[in-house]
Amino acid sequence: MKAGVVVFPGSNCDHDCYHVLKHVLEIDTVFLWHKDKELKDVDFIVLPGGFSYGDYLRCGAIASQSEIIESVIDFAEKGGLVLGICNGFQILTETGLLPGALLRNRDLKFICKDVNLVVSNVNTPFTKFYSSGEVIKIPIAHMDGNYFIDEPGLADLIENEQIVFRYCNDTGETLDDANPNGSIDNIAGIINKKGNVLGMMPHPERCAEEILGNTDGIHIFNSVKKFLKGGI
Repeated sequence: MKAGVVVFPGSNCDHDCYHVLKHVLEIDTVFLWHKDKELKDVDFIVLPGGFSYGDYLRCGAIASQSEIIESVIDFAEKGGLVLGICNGFQILTETGLLPGALLRNRDLKFICKDVNLVVSNVNTPFTKFYSSGEVIKIPIAHMDGNYFIDEPGLADLIENEQIVFRYCNDTGETLDDANPNGSIDNIAGIINKKGNVLGMMPHPERCAEEILGNTDGIHIFNSVKKFLKGGI
């Protein structure tokens, strides 16, 4: 198994993702420069968080025009696993690999804190190590994390079980006061219909080691590792 972490000008979580994959999970991992077209035979691609191209225009819009994105889209369309975290999630919506859009947070303020998520779909290559309905704690850090999709689109997400994570309180209730940014239906992460492209605003790479005091995020990477090794 080989993983690739895409680096855009302004990315600042690329090394965090690389560290978790390479040093925590001992996966052969390489960086992929935004001007690359060759994906170096990777089996798994991460679009990390950070401020690609300074987050100007719509967040992720400029990055979605990078030279590497055409290769990432081709990779995903052939069934390759792609994970977009925070700004990476925004890029996935801008490319059309995931539906919807990320808007400014409801209170128009940058938010950086731990949040509770309820795992709504464990039948994905990214969530097999979680239990259905499990409540986990993962940090967020964003200004534009307010996920929006129109009513038909939301109905489509629900019907196809594409909502993977929702913001919730300590007991798993998806109440409005547990929603940090105003996302529709408390959505924190979704997957495409094919089930191989996941986008999420919370940062699992920031809670993937004991030394960080929280390992709730490691199961996403562990699930991918086991899936690609044919274990699930």
